[in-house]
Amino acid sequence: MADRFRITLAQLNPTVGDINGNAAIAAEAWRQAHEANADLVALPEMFITGYNTQDLVMKPVFHRAAMNAVEKLAQDCADGPAMAIGAPWVEEDKLFNAYLILKGGRIASKVLKHHLPNETVFDEVRLYDSGPMGGPYAVGNTRIGSPICEDGWHEDVSETLEETGAEFLLIPNGSPYFRNKYDVRLNQMVARVVETGLPVIYLNMVGGQDDQVFDGATFGLNPGGELAFRMPVFDEAITHIDLARQDAGWRIVPAEIVPQPDEWEQDYRAMVQSLRDYMDKTGFKRALLGLSGGVDSALVAAIAVDAIGADNVRCVMLPSEFTSQASLEDAEAVAKALEVHYDFVPITEGRTAVTNTLASLFSGCEEDLTEENIQSRLRGLLLMAISNKFGEMLLTTGNKSEVAVGYATIYGDMNGGYNPIKDLYKTRVFKTCRWRNDNHRDWMKGPSGEVIRDSVIDKPPSAELRADQKDSDSLPDYPVLDAILEILVDQDGSVSDCVSAGIDAADAKRVEHLIYISEYKRFQSAPGTRLTPRAFWLDRRYPIVNRWRDQG
Repeated sequence: MADRFRITLAQLNPTVGDINGNAAIAAEAWRQAHEANADLVALPEMFITGYNTQDLVMKPVFHRAAMNAVEKLAQDCADGPAMAIGAPWVEEDKLFNAYLILKGGRIASKVLKHHLPNETVFDEVRLYDSGPMGGPYAVGNTRIGSPICEDGWHEDVSETLEETGAEFLLIPNGSPYFRNKYDVRLNQMVARVVETGLPVIYLNMVGGQDDQVFDGATFGLNPGGELAFRMPVFDEAITHIDLARQDAGWRIVPAEIVPQPDEWEQDYRAMVQSLRDYMDKTGFKRALLGLSGGVDSALVAAIAVDAIGADNVRCVMLPSEFTSQASLEDAEAVAKALEVHYDFVPITEGRTAVTNTLASLFSGCEEDLTEENIQSRLRGLLLMAISNKFGEMLLTTGNKSEVAVGYATIYGDMNGGYNPIKDLYKTRVFKTCRWRNDNHRDWMKGPSGEVIRDSVIDKPPSAELRADQKDSDSLPDYPVLDAILEILVDQDGSVSDCVSAGIDAADAKRVEHLIYISEYKRFQSAPGTRLTPRAFWLDRRYPIVNRWRDQG
């Protein structure tokens, strides 16, 4: 009986719908496994289709194409190591989330996902049928158990596999990032090790898909919960891991433990990676944004440059008579520091034309929010015109605090195809700017050093749509606002919870009201990077028409 088992772990970045492209990536991973004399090459959950497919996977022509691709992959990779790959599979007119084991030119074994997640960004109950809890599959003389993603978070599947002869667990995942997610995964996998007494390999994919970004960080644990290896966070990697058979069973041979970045770096990397992949996978090469001189657009500009390079980013200043000299100077300074193309397009003439066009209709009416929103919508119109003319994707720049309470103009500054800071509260925007100034990594395409100067970060936030305007005229100060939002949105708390935390009840009720009446705006907003389990998109689905208010 062999005393060594080599597994090639392919922590790679598939594209949803690119079945042939994903198959080619899998075949290349198999080739590298073959050269390394591996027994098995393993790819993540639903790799052949990309993940998360949402309703696309239910389309028969799509899942049949995926199944055919896996069968061809089995034939093409017949002479060498076995391959384990995630794919949709149909049996008896039921659609399953499956993990397929390919060897000898055919699909030798099938694992069908049993526990279907039905929370946060996942609604697999409506997509798939639940498979039975089965036993392990064999690769050579070694019996392997593969709970698929959610199955690995439940003790029953792993315990059944151990009881039916599994010698170690290989858990394929499509597990998207949220802040400090690694610690949650690690704790779950330690529990599986303790319950089964088996080594556990947790394999995750990388790459962005719409709002989600998969962060990799594949790792292995030996009995006792000892960390045996860890692969990089967010980076594609192919790693060959050995297991050695001992008197007590298989053990993972210790390998490199790649250091974990802190939460600030991981959040920033998630925003960069999700934007990079969103543009690459949708075919956009260049991006533009309105650079106002404020902190939000400065951060989005930095993220864009780090994602796709300064040569591919256009920043546009669109000043009005209310734009301060400080904002003009700050916007230009940020553009120069980031080395991007910078355009200066005043909106005064266009605003005058719109005002004159509406003059007879608005005669006798006092100026109000209408005139402020005309400025924002005129900027949105001009930015969309530039986007159309030059084929550049417009980025929108509203932070989570603004998105939560509707402090943005629909069809104005909300225009755009993607928003990398959509799930980043304003107080974290400030700190993230300082983090970027102090840190540079190889995966950043932008320059090192200070790219967002202190005057951008320190000045009181303002939309600059009227004279002497400050955000605090309309909203609680951002530390207070964000504390309320953390309770009401991220914790699903109540007005009473806010009061218990020392927040004024009137402020809490007012913010709650703003959250609810802004739902229609969020429904029409651009997707953006998911950083928390309560991001504004699939994580949080509220009605647009809603008269409920918490009376405290």
